[in-house]
Amino acid sequence: MEKIESFKIDHDKLECGIYVSRVDGDITTYDLRHRRPNLGDYIDNATMHSLEHMFATYVRNSEISDDIIYYGPMGCQTGFYLLVKNADNSVVLDTVKTVLEKIVDHEGDVFGKSAIECGHYENLDIDLAKAEAKRYLDVLNSKENDFIYP
Repeated sequence: MEKIESFKIDHDKLECGIYVSRVDGDITTYDLRHRRPNLGDYIDNATMHSLEHMFATYVRNSEISDDIIYYGPMGCQTGFYLLVKNADNSVVLDTVKTVLEKIVDHEGDVFGKSAIECGHYENLDIDLAKAEAKRYLDVLNSKENDFIYP
C-alpha cells in the first residue's frame, strides 16, 4: 500500500513553521507546525481545542473566508492543518499571522464556549488559546517561511 504524503516527511528534521503539505487541484493543505515532532513537547487537548475554536472563527471571518475549507488539529498534537481554496502563500501567511494576533488581543471568552455550541465546552480556556497563538506567532515572525518541508 502506498504511504500518504505526510508520512513521507522526515519528522525528525521538521522544525516549527508553516509548510505546504499538499496541493489537490485548487485546494492547498497547509501544515501549521507548532511543535517539533517526537521531542515530548506536545499541545495538550485543552489548548488545541481552545485554539481551534478561536482560529477557526477568526479565519472564517477573514479576507480569505470564502476560500477556507477546513482548519483542525493534527492527531500527533504538534500542529494544525489549514485547507485553503485558490491559495496564495503570502496571503495565507499574512492571514495566519493576523488571526494569531487577533487571538492574542482577544477580549472575552473562547468563541462557542457553551453546551449548545460545543460538545466539550468545559475544555475551553482563552488563556491557553492566547498563549499558544503567541508562541506560534513568535515562531512565524522569527524566520523566513518558504513553505517547503526540509
